[in-house]
Amino acid sequence: MISELRDFLARERAPFSVSDPAAASPASGRAAQVVLLRDRDSYAVAVLPAGTAFDLTAFRRRTGRYALTVAEDDELRRAFPELGDGPLLPFGRLFAIPVYLDRALAFEAAMTFESGAPREVIDMPMSEYVRVERPAIVSITEALRAA
Repeated sequence: MISELRDFLARERAPFSVSDPAAASPASGRAAQVVLLRDRDSYAVAVLPAGTAFDLTAFRRRTGRYALTVAEDDELRRAFPELGDGPLLPFGRLFAIPVYLDRALAFEAAMTFESGAPREVIDMPMSEYVRVERPAIVSITEALRAA
């Protein structure tokens, strides 16, 4: 886990556990995927259930941010060098960018996401994630199910 995230969660007194993804139990949280978005000079993060297709058109409509595009991996590395080669984290507050959490994930008991360190995931109660991050909750994947 990157030190910025560990320090942030400690300051917020947010409970979490760290584990090896191969050893994750079926009772652990629903896996999340994180997508970095860009419009003009700003960024946003979308957090949705892992394995779900991201519908950029529906997301733009639901958020009113019509200029958003999906950022490329090299842009992620330039914009957030503190992540190194690790994945984008679902904590936009670490980088002063807004986070949009998919409604389908928001009502899960817990969430599992990559920590930024190799072979390590974080399990966190969803209520704590929402309390700490304060994401906007939107229906990102609902349009895909209805289609």
